[in-house]
Amino acid sequence: MTRAPIAAPETAADYSPPAEGRMPARRMSLTPELVALVHRAVEDPGPIAGVDYQTDDDYERMVDGLLATHPPGEDAWLFAFGSLIWKPECEHTEESPGVARGWHRSFCFRIRRYRGSEECPGLMMSLDRGGQCKGMLYRMPAAGLRQQLHKLCRRETTVKPANTLPRWVTVMRDGAPVRAIAFVINRGSRAYTGKLAPEEIAAVLSRACGHWGSGAEYLFNTVRKLEEHGMHDRYLWRLQRLVARRIALDHGLSAPA
Repeated sequence: MTRAPIAAPETAADYSPPAEGRMPARRMSLTPELVALVHRAVEDPGPIAGVDYQTDDDYERMVDGLLATHPPGEDAWLFAFGSLIWKPECEHTEESPGVARGWHRSFCFRIRRYRGSEECPGLMMSLDRGGQCKGMLYRMPAAGLRQQLHKLCRRETTVKPANTLPRWVTVMRDGAPVRAIAFVINRGSRAYTGKLAPEEIAAVLSRACGHWGSGAEYLFNTVRKLEEHGMHDRYLWRLQRLVARRIALDHGLSAPA
């Protein structure tokens, strides 16, 4: 059966009409229609054989370590740079843009579950050393902070040794530094890839899918939400164009310019 053609993705040079009082929005090459082409129904395979997973005691130590240097009874900031921007899943009383200096976004560890599989491993994004990263700060209230941190650590860290680790980082907010919790890459993880070429990353994200969804969907949601907040990440913007092109070519569509 021949698939009906869909509209080719638009180029980054195209712009949608600006809202009054705002700069014109960039038009993404990676569209929902292209993202849908990558989606597959994938069952959760469950824990992967030969992989150790964090235990309740591990999470307790993780949270204890974060709170050991945090003043009791004070709110805490969380720095979000990826899915926590579009799916924070934490109670917060305030949000604000911020810049983490000394860290940058990077698709730098491989995954065989969630947004990848054993047959088609995916790549996940974290913060790696160097550069700077624009993201969102969420103020988590002191009341219930331990429970919130447990929830976040269980979501972001699953295997041992951990792929990502929570730590305090310095984030600039309105020109002043604040301490915030961020989940950064553990370079000692077996899944850590180091710096990969954008073309190699795009080749993975344009095909990998797991029971949580595809890598293309993750990239689309992250770029879209950053743009909504007025944050343009050149690294991710280039990746979304490359991924759009790979998906289009894989499905016999005209590649974007």
